[in-house]
This record gives sequence, structure tokens and C-alpha cells, in this order.
Amino acid sequence: MKVARYLWQGREHAGVVKGDAVVPAEHGVLELVASPGSFRPAGEPVPLAEVRLLPPLEPPSIRDFVTFEQHVEGMVRNSSPDATIAPEWYEAPTFYFSNPHSLVASGDAVEIPPGCGVLDYELEVAAVVGRAARNVTVEEAGGHIAGYTIFNDWSARDLQAREMRVGLGPAKGKDFAITLGPWIVTADELEPFRRGDRLDLVL
Repeated sequence: MKVARYLWQGREHAGVVKGDAVVPAEHGVLELVASPGSFRPAGEPVPLAEVRLLPPLEPPSIRDFVTFEQHVEGMVRNSSPDATIAPEWYEAPTFYFSNPHSLVASGDAVEIPPGCGVLDYELEVAAVVGRAARNVTVEEAGGHIAGYTIFNDWSARDLQAREMRVGLGPAKGKDFAITLGPWIVTADELEPFRRGDRLDLVL
């Protein structure tokens, strides 16, 4: 199931994307992805070309994790070619708190922050937590994930490099924009893109 949040005829709606149309739903986005069987149409399908897609949800918190060993290795070697990954990275998830008030809809322009000359982005996947979780095990984690969406992490690399020399951050180098969307998908939608324990992401 693909679940979108959108504007149509001046009102915000949640709906299920089917082909080139979206079917308005009685329930909100999180209810739909957490319980796909709860979907009840609240009107006729509307062509996607006639709606304005919004970020698919407004989360109270966003945490951006460094989850891939190769990514961490590249990061530490950027600062020092002989550096190795800190053993602490293997012991606990590493993340920073991002700005949930900086969400940008898929396809919308991103404003370059003042003083930035090196704008960068990373194609990532966001796991949408739909059920309260605290200190869960690896085996339990999947049961708390309601769905997934694209997460484009925008970075002002020059601002970020300067501010992180202080030993705290990232701050202004990261808090100006996150592109989410265009919709949230349930886990079954990702199956055609799985390659063993990997997920194919194509720009």
C-alpha cells in the first residue's frame, strides 16, 4: 500500500495511491500504514496530476542514523586517510536529531541556506515508527515500523565542516531542509527491490 498526504480543493487529505490516482481515505496516514485493512474510501479517486503532494507525515521527531559500515568508513577517512571506525559505533546506533519543522515535499524547491557554497544531498530510506518503542531489541524493532519513505538529507557541507570543529553538531549545516516522500509504503511494496539483505536505491 502507498499512502499519501495531499492538498486538493483547498483541503488536506490522506489517501491511498493507486496507479495515477489517489483515493481519499477516512483515516489518517499513520492509521492507514499501521493497519492497511482499515482503509475505507472517503470519495472518488483523484488524478495525482490534480493534487499537491505534501510531506507524507508530520513526525514529532526525526533521527538520522549512520547505519552502513562503508558510509562510516568514508566519513572517517575524509578527515584522516589512516583513521578507522571507532569501536563504539558497533555497540550502539549513532544518530543526530534532525529538524521536523524543516520538511519539504517531494519535488519542491529547497532554499539554499545563507553562506552555503557547497550544497549536498544523500538518498536515504526513512523507517516510519508507528508504535511506541524504547530500547527494543533488533528482533523486536521490525514490529514497530509502520512503513517506509524516501528521505533526502540535505547538507550545507561547508557550514557543517566549520561548526563541527567545535565538537558538537551538526547544527545549521543540517537543519534547513529534509525532503520526504512522495508517499509512505508498507513493507510489501519494497519486495521487488530487495536483493537478499540489501535494498536497491536508484537515483
